[in-house]
Parts: sequence; C-alpha cells; structure tokens
Amino acid sequence: MSRLAEAERVKLAIDHLGHRGDGVATTSEGPVYVPLTLAGELVEVERVGDRARLVSVVEPSAERIEPICRHVGQCGGCALQHWSREPYEAWKRTLVTQALARVGLTPDVAPLVTAHGEGRRRATFHARSPGGSARRGEDLLAVGFAGRRSHAVVAIDACPILAPSMAGALSAAWAVAQVLAPLAKPLDIQVTATETGLDLDVRGSGPLKPARVAALAEAAGTLGLARLTRHGELVLQREPPLVTMGRARVTLPPGSFLQATARGEAVLSALVQEAVTGRRRIADLFAGVGTFALRLAGEARVAAYESAVPAVEALLRAVRGTSGLKPVTAEARDLFRRPLLPMELKGFDAVVFDPPRQGAEAQARQFAASAVPLVVGVSCDPASFARDAAILTEGGYRLEHVTPVDQFLYSPHVELVGVFRR
Repeated sequence: MSRLAEAERVKLAIDHLGHRGDGVATTSEGPVYVPLTLAGELVEVERVGDRARLVSVVEPSAERIEPICRHVGQCGGCALQHWSREPYEAWKRTLVTQALARVGLTPDVAPLVTAHGEGRRRATFHARSPGGSARRGEDLLAVGFAGRRSHAVVAIDACPILAPSMAGALSAAWAVAQVLAPLAKPLDIQVTATETGLDLDVRGSGPLKPARVAALAEAAGTLGLARLTRHGELVLQREPPLVTMGRARVTLPPGSFLQATARGEAVLSALVQEAVTGRRRIADLFAGVGTFALRLAGEARVAAYESAVPAVEALLRAVRGTSGLKPVTAEARDLFRRPLLPMELKGFDAVVFDPPRQGAEAQARQFAASAVPLVVGVSCDPASFARDAAILTEGGYRLEHVTPVDQFLYSPHVELVGVFRR
C-alpha cells in the first residue's frame, strides 16, 4: 500500500476472496482489497484507494484459524494460513472452474488433489542490507522472503512450509550472504534440496575477486553443501546434486527448475502417465530436465523439447545413464518463437506440454491445426491454461477433464492437468 497518500482508518465488510487470496470489500467507490481477511468478516483497516492494511478483525469468520507461522502478515510468501482447510480447498478448485467458465468451457473438474507432501524442497531467499549499509557489518543483513507487496526483505529464522530436507537451507543462505555482505549488493539465493544435499545458486553478486570466491568455497565446505554455484558458475561441488525421476537419476543444472514439492511432482507425473497410457510415441514440450519424459520413456518413445540447453543436456545424460528406457531424443528449442508445426507433430499419438506461467499460445495454435489425437496440458496458471484450452477446443479438441493440484499450500497458486481429445 502506497504511503504517498494519507491512510484512512475505516471498517469494511468483506464480501468474498479475490483470485490472489485477498478479501474484497464492495464499496460505493469500487472494490477494496484487504489481505489476510475472509468472506463475511467485519474488519478495521487503514485504506488508501483500493488497497487496505488490516488493523483488526472486528467480527471474525467461523472459518478463521490460527496461522502456523509467526511471520504471517509481514512475509509475502503465504496468503491463506488463516483459512480452514475445507473452504480453502473448495476456493482453489473454484479458481480453475471460473477461469475455464470465462472462456465458455465447462469440463469435468475433479476435486483438488493436495500435493504439499512434506513441504517445499526449493526456495529462493533474498539477502538485502538496509540502505545498502552492509559495509558497516553483517548484523545489518536481512535474509528471508520479500514482504507483502513490497521489495523489502522480511528476515526469517524458520519457515514451516519447507520440507525436512531443507533443514539448514536458511542458515546456509545466511552464511553465504555474510561472505558477500561487504559487496553491499542485493542477492537472490536459490536453495534446492537434492538426494545428495543442498544445492545453492547465488545471483546478484557481480564479478568476484579470487579471495572472495575462495571464501565462498570455504563456507560451502563448512556447510556440507552438495554444490555451490554463482550465476551458474561452479564454486564448489562435494557431490553432484541428484534427483530421481522414474528410473533415472538426474544431475540438476545450477538454478534449474524443479517442481516445488516431491509429492507435487509425483502427483502431476501420475496424472500425465495415466492420461497417455498405451501411447507409443509421445512429444514432451517444455520438458525441463525430464520430469515427465524420463517417466514416460519407461513405456513409450519420447521426443523432448526444451529451450534451456543445460536442461536438455542433463536430460540426455540421465537417459544415457539409465537402462531399460525406450528411445528418447531431446532438442533445445524455443517453443514460444518456434513452436512445433503440424507437420512436425505428425506421427505422435500424444503430446504433453507444461509451459511457464504465461502459457503456450503460439504452440496451442499449432496443436489446433494438427491431427494429434491426444494432448495433455499441465499448467501453473488457470487463466493462461483457459486461454490455450479455448484455442484447442476451437480447433476441434474436447477438453475431457481437468484435475486441480495444490502443491503451493497457503498460496493462491494452483496447478492442473487437463486432457484434450479429438
């Protein structure tokens, strides 16, 4: 909320929740968005325009519960810890049905599948120094997550949604940030829990002198990290950071994408595998390091396409090191600029696509012009999925069913798997 205008303290009645998880109050001047509130509540807020900061809950909802983290309200990572599970899960499913309804689609939508499992196995911590004053001492460092609608960093000492395998992640991020504190640069520290230990990639430091790199390597050794990289460049590796996907073991490229939870990856993969059962030649688009391709290759020939060259290389290394797989090819290709054309899609009896949040509009148009009998879409954004789904249905596909998946517990993010058939 901007402080350029003077805040007005008022009481508001919350009507419903918006798609970002904020409570929405309808006023004569339009909607006002209030984080950490629930439908049916009367709240006191400090309001500026259409945004407000919660001061107190005057009349709480019966669905309100006590958050599990003391940083709620400051940290921007969780929006809905204060909501009981049943209505929370119903709301997340509604995010999917409403997005599809807006483009005229009403497929069978399954109940939400909870996929938080043991918790998040990857996180990006931010390290900042107030006023750029890190030169005055490491005590001024703040290491944690971005604040709610703010670039300020909320320093944290624990995060209850992280998996047990992330134990030590925060202390490792603090140690690395302290080594780099004299540079007074904002840092982003991505930590991934792998089967061989924690994998850290640091970004934002800029070029480092050899002595600083040596200090980082010493810290990584002391912390027992599997690997430490800086902007993807190796600082120290004790063990290759490995994850298992199907029969294969994959060495992750520095800073690479991985599904947020192990349970989420397992659920999404099972839904995809079930949808393509019996198919013999499958294309996996936006394949990453092989989350789906390496599992699908147990039963079918797979052609994988991914824009990130290190991910493609990691996938191919995993294929070469795994016996019993059907043939797998992998190509580095920007599917936003060079989507697979109908002639290239000819011969596949199923296609799986799992694009980033912006969706795959260009590729969806090529699907619509193709003769592929089965398309399985995986998405982390119901709105972009709905747009792409409308393109496919206009091209002759039927959206048979959709399964929402919740691996981002307490957040407004929901993933899904949708099955299209001709």
